[in-house]
Amino acid sequence: MIFNRTPFHGLVVIERKIFGDDRGYFFESFRQDEFEKEIGKVSFVQENESKSTYGVLRGLHFQKPPYAQAKLVRCISGSILDVVVDLRKDSPTFKKSYTTELSGTNKLQLFIPRGFAHGFLVLSEEAIFSYKVDNIYAPNYDSGLRYDDPELLIDWKLPKESVKLSEKDRSLPLFSETDSPF
Repeated sequence: MIFNRTPFHGLVVIERKIFGDDRGYFFESFRQDEFEKEIGKVSFVQENESKSTYGVLRGLHFQKPPYAQAKLVRCISGSILDVVVDLRKDSPTFKKSYTTELSGTNKLQLFIPRGFAHGFLVLSEEAIFSYKVDNIYAPNYDSGLRYDDPELLIDWKLPKESVKLSEKDRSLPLFSETDSPF
C-alpha cells in the first residue's frame, strides 16, 4: 500500500498493489496494521454501500460531535468525483475543498479524518460506492453543506442541470449559514 499525503492534514489517498492476470485481479482493500502505522489508530464500526446512477450527487455531509465520523471511502465499480471540504477552524486549509476521482479501475481509497464535509458525484453510467466509518450514524447530529455553494468554488465537472439531488441535499445550508463545530 502507498499512503499519499495531501496538502490537507490527515487526508490521505491510498493506492493498492494490485495483482492481476488473465483470470482477474486481487488486492488487499484494508489492512489494519499498515493503516495504523501510516494513519494511526482508527476503529471502524460501520460499513456502508450505495449504488447510484450518472449525475447523482450525494453530499456534502458530515456529523456533528460527539458523533463526528472519520471515513475510508472507495468506489467499487464505475467512477465518481469525490469531494471533501475542510471544516476545521484552526486548519490552514479551512473552507478549502479537495477533489479526486475514485473508480473501480484505479482502486484508490481516500481516508477522510473527522472535521470534513464529504460528497461525491457519479461520473459513470452507474457506480457502487463503499465507505467505512469510525462512529455510528446519528440522525440528530447529521448535517451538511450545499454542493453548489458559490463560496466553496467546487468544480463538480458536470453542468448543474445534469446533477441529481435528494430533497435533503437540495435543502442543505450554505457555508455562511453554518457554524462549523470543528
